[in-house]
Amino acid sequence: MSEELLELTAAAAGEKVRRGELDPAELFEAYRARAAADDLNAFTWVADEPPSGQDYRDSLLGGVPVAVKDLFCTEGVPSQAGSRILEGYRPPYSATVVRKLREGGAPLLGKTNQDEFAMGSSTENSGYGPTLNPWDRRRVPGGSSGGSAAAVAAGLAPWAIGTDTGGSIRQPAALCGIVGVKPTYGACSRYGMIAFASSLDQAGPLTRDVTDAALLLRAMVGKDRCDSTSLEFPGTIELPSREDLKGVRLGVPAELTEIEGGVEPGVLEQFERTVALAEGLGATVESCRLPHAPHALSAYYLIAPAEASANLARYDGVRYGLRVDGSADLYTMYSRTRATGFGTEVKRRIMLGTYALSSGYYEAYYGTALKVRTKISEDFAEAFARFDFVVTPTSPWTAFELGAKTDEPLAMYLNDFFTVPMPLAGIPAISIPCGLSNGLPVGFQLAGPAFSESRMIDAAYALEQAIGFDGRPARV
Repeated sequence: MSEELLELTAAAAGEKVRRGELDPAELFEAYRARAAADDLNAFTWVADEPPSGQDYRDSLLGGVPVAVKDLFCTEGVPSQAGSRILEGYRPPYSATVVRKLREGGAPLLGKTNQDEFAMGSSTENSGYGPTLNPWDRRRVPGGSSGGSAAAVAAGLAPWAIGTDTGGSIRQPAALCGIVGVKPTYGACSRYGMIAFASSLDQAGPLTRDVTDAALLLRAMVGKDRCDSTSLEFPGTIELPSREDLKGVRLGVPAELTEIEGGVEPGVLEQFERTVALAEGLGATVESCRLPHAPHALSAYYLIAPAEASANLARYDGVRYGLRVDGSADLYTMYSRTRATGFGTEVKRRIMLGTYALSSGYYEAYYGTALKVRTKISEDFAEAFARFDFVVTPTSPWTAFELGAKTDEPLAMYLNDFFTVPMPLAGIPAISIPCGLSNGLPVGFQLAGPAFSESRMIDAAYALEQAIGFDGRPARV
């Protein structure tokens, strides 16, 4: 019976609970047992038992348990952002999106592994060891939300949430063969998210299909008085039902081929096949221009580290987390704590960001990056005057082998070539699986104007039905 439960989508399981056909405690225990037996290192903590006293029959999310990325503060539960500097930290409060999911009827299943402070594209930068890709355990699941993506892909969780700063929901979703949504900046509260880059970080769902993504996102959006950057979401996230793409205009950026080394042939083949499917569904597909998109990675890796250098200054051994005592003075304690607690990639980005903000270099580096960011936003605005959505592959290649890029930071950063422009512009995007290349999943990305989530999800649903992707990794 538990295996049958685990085959249900989250939406289907929730509907069975609401109709009284499924005991939510039984559903929770089925997933809890699977998560506790995790051999992918997808979880950093798993709940012992479901919360008691909540009636899920009238709830939006139907008692379907949710896995939550380690950087979401969760009251009384380890919330470590994948870092040894926060090892064992148990916050006295919960992030707004975690609270909203709980109130909406999704009990907490567990916390998922991630790149330390969300800095990475492979989940190899976690202080708690790398997560493995369920399609091939010799390969990475993507990052930084790799634990959430791997858990959903492997059937360890019915759905999960992560964060997307430069592609950290969409890229692991693509590499694990699931759906990932980065909402409009401000659509979901950032309160209680352990910050990486405050002007870019955004929470979003990772799910088995587009319908589940819409359902989970519906419970997450909304203005929050605890977060001044959050915005009132116009309308409601509607569950998708579209069967065709008649009247939809898709733009394919001419800059698609400008990535160093090009796009993996199998990825490009699946992308072109999906574009052809979209045309078959009635969409108009034309080339478009995003002239500043090739500079997005350069701008991102100045803006994000600059914000990170400020956000991570609070981890000093004084207030919470790790403390390594200095034998002489306060400065020694600071430096030893940070040297011990932070990993290599976090140190690299802190130094890069501090340098970009330093006297004499601020305008030349950080200031210029902000100007490029503005140009990228303008490029998207011009594109959306002609097109409903811009489409690209989600990642230039499929999941790569563990350790293949850990010594080449620039090669690692290229994983985000197609995903970084959207956070810089603050617009929503979705990745859906569109096929396999050499037995590994490929992601197809749609991006739309701000607050176009319902239309974007509807279009993705029509494509999802036409693609018919039913690939599943071997069960854990």
